[in-house]
Amino acid sequence: MLTRYKMRYMKSLPKEAPEAAEGAIRQDTRKHTKHCLRPTQELVERYQANNCTWDEFADEYGALLNARFSEDCRAFDELARLAMEGDVFLGCSCPTQQNPDVTHCHTVLALRFMQEHYPLLTIKLPIA
Repeated sequence: MLTRYKMRYMKSLPKEAPEAAEGAIRQDTRKHTKHCLRPTQELVERYQANNCTWDEFADEYGALLNARFSEDCRAFDELARLAMEGDVFLGCSCPTQQNPDVTHCHTVLALRFMQEHYPLLTIKLPIA
């Protein structure tokens, strides 16, 4: 299963959090990482500064993922493999005060991208 979670800034997760379950894999997908699903810093900054709409962000981020996938799909394939074998949680700081709508997080777009490219994956989208 592939889903997302809000990254918490503490050493340990609450035991009841699904992403804390034994065997769960948590992956940080924020802009400063090297994760294949990360957005660019420039794109995030433009969106946070209200210099692009959510639809523009989604289009540019989708084009970025498609370009990365076309260039080298191995990291995506590995992520899909992990998610078929167990629970993988894509981490981000959203929702935040600046972006309170969890459905306007790159991780939701990333989950949809993965579902499109790996239709056998079980994907769990967040509820706003």
